[in-house]
Amino acid sequence: MVDCLYSEPETTRLGNLKNKINFMDKIPKCFYRVSVKALILNETKDKFLICEEDNGKWELPGGGLDWGETPQEGVSREIGEEMGLKVLRVASKPSFFLTSKMSGGDWAVNVLYETELENLNFTPSDECVNIKFVNKDDIKEMKVFPAIKELAKIFNSENHQ
Repeated sequence: MVDCLYSEPETTRLGNLKNKINFMDKIPKCFYRVSVKALILNETKDKFLICEEDNGKWELPGGGLDWGETPQEGVSREIGEEMGLKVLRVASKPSFFLTSKMSGGDWAVNVLYETELENLNFTPSDECVNIKFVNKDDIKEMKVFPAIKELAKIFNSENHQ
């Protein structure tokens, strides 16, 4: 039997990438890192928004769910931190639940909530230097995180009318 208990308290938001990396190293292999992601659709709802990070990889906007947060609070906080944008609405129920292996070999859960923003006039950060609406054909030649590949396989615009 594998002991999957982890009791080190971590109730505060992690401030920098070094702390996040150190924290990720402490998550036992039997746990998933839970991230809440914004599913932001274009006007015709046939493409979804992704952000280019300063390392050149593209990711869905959003991030780790902090202890005690609702998913809606987490999505709103992450959009504010990464993009400097105001969230108008986060759906009450998720649109997608994806699991994928991260670059370090750990598994992550990405729970996607349809999200509406006030506008797309974002403030660049290390987690969002560029934005783009894409579909599965658009990402074929792009450097994207695994969750985007998984989403592109199952995304159907007819489910979001």
